[in-house]
Amino acid sequence: MKIALVGYGKMGRLIAQLAPEAGIEVGPTIDVHDSITAEAFKDVDVAIEFSTPEAVVHNIEKLAALKVNTVIGTTGWTKDFDHVRKVVEDSGIGLVWSPNYSIGVQVFSRLVAEAARLLKDQPEYGAWAWEIHHDTKADAPSGTLLKLIGDMKSAGYTRNIDVSSNRAGRHPGTHDIGFDSAADTITLRHAARSREGFARGALKAATWINGKRGLYEFGETLFS
Repeated sequence: MKIALVGYGKMGRLIAQLAPEAGIEVGPTIDVHDSITAEAFKDVDVAIEFSTPEAVVHNIEKLAALKVNTVIGTTGWTKDFDHVRKVVEDSGIGLVWSPNYSIGVQVFSRLVAEAARLLKDQPEYGAWAWEIHHDTKADAPSGTLLKLIGDMKSAGYTRNIDVSSNRAGRHPGTHDIGFDSAADTITLRHAARSREGFARGALKAATWINGKRGLYEFGETLFS
């Protein structure tokens, strides 16, 4: 299996470093000054895209035109989700997306959803969602925190969820979801130790989507 890396920042370089362990060959690496061309991608099975919110939709369109299956790790683009879905359907490619490729976060999101479901009819419990990331992370709240809040709402928790974000230092990412009442407090936490878990998850997603069609969220590839 051969992958291309669209976006060659910290995540792209880490994926390139870890890919051989998974038996995956790294082909073209496309950075801000490079182009996605048919010649460069002629032998590529799957592209892994970690670029910028401003570039991601254009990159998906170019990759879809070349019939290259894709893993999207960039966040901050989901306002264009319906357009991306149509691009995937019209081109017949396979695409995996997620705001977070940590397998632990995928398990965490299901625990959060279950807690929200159990407490949705208990009005004495208020909820909050908090995170901290490194100071170079552009989006706040992060895509991961927004996804967790969406999971809570989808589980039926309709009351207010107080949301806050911090950006400082080089923190790789911690997310807390809490429920509080006069009687007690429940806190659920996921803390990343490094970016390695995200990179390994993206490689796992690339292996899974190879040869498939359709649009999938990363959690579907793990648990469905």
